[in-house]
Amino acid sequence: MCRKKALALALFSIYFLSTDARNGSFPALLAFGDSILDTGNNNFLLTLMKGNIWPYGRSYTMKIPTGRFGNGRVFSDIVAEGLGIKKVLPAYRKLFTPPSELKTGVCFASGGAGVDPVTSRMLRVLKPKDQVNDFKGYIRKLKAIAGPSKAKDIVANAVILVSQGNNDIGISYFGTPTAIFRGMTAGRYTTKLAGWNKQFMKDLYDQGARKFAVMGVIPLGCLPMSRIFLGGFVVFCNFFANKVAEDYNGKLRKGVKSWGNESGFRGAKFVYVDMFNTLMDVIKNYRRYGFSNEKNGCCCMITAIIPCPNPDKYVFYDFVHPSEKAYKTISKKLVADIKSGLA
Repeated sequence: MCRKKALALALFSIYFLSTDARNGSFPALLAFGDSILDTGNNNFLLTLMKGNIWPYGRSYTMKIPTGRFGNGRVFSDIVAEGLGIKKVLPAYRKLFTPPSELKTGVCFASGGAGVDPVTSRMLRVLKPKDQVNDFKGYIRKLKAIAGPSKAKDIVANAVILVSQGNNDIGISYFGTPTAIFRGMTAGRYTTKLAGWNKQFMKDLYDQGARKFAVMGVIPLGCLPMSRIFLGGFVVFCNFFANKVAEDYNGKLRKGVKSWGNESGFRGAKFVYVDMFNTLMDVIKNYRRYGFSNEKNGCCCMITAIIPCPNPDKYVFYDFVHPSEKAYKTISKKLVADIKSGLA
């Protein structure tokens, strides 16, 4: 009788674990990159790139700014919830993170950061190397809490969410002459960015990461700031900025399809997260999704000195960052893509 019970329990466990894997269950989310994902790491840096000041955080719990560049939660938080992990992803550099939170993931991203080392250095935020070093520190803490074997398992099965390239193209290429001074044409620069992104993920892979959700850049030519540079409330997006963004995304998408087959990424899985087309769909069909304004930011710009009364009506909260509702809107499809691609 005892043998039968033990066998039944073993079979049930195998079934449960296999079902869990098929459903795309992940133990943690670890986020790297820029302000699309940053949940407060810049609070502790000597930089002007800060999201812990009013009017950021208006829709957050207690209506306080947390360091997130938006009115409420950002994309990393919403993906963590969509994956069934937790509702809020804490910043790794916050003063104290409970052990239980470390086990389910943290955010290493830094607003203003780029995969081009010049971008982060120029804005005095966390460079790719800094984020990798923080990841190493996180693993040490995780081993102390959960033990080496369990920590290795958590990291290997966690979703590694990476957002790189937005600031590189928007700031280092279009906003300043730093890329041009290095002899970079648009095509050459996007090729370099894709290569730098690959190296960044290899550095994470070498620390045990295996499941990568690689985000393309958003429609940079349709950001409120891009429209202002063209002369205020412009009906059309900046064609050239979007063309460079799409060129980079195409190279990144191609890489994501091939990297998993390379010996340097043995055992790794990659999925491309199409931020450009999902957000572009919302911009083009904003009324269908319940928005009333897709061109202007709700706050923090010359055309919105006084913040709008309802951020949920705006696709963008400030001059470059989508609102929490916009993130929620695009996340439905993108979380499904992550689940199916990395399960």
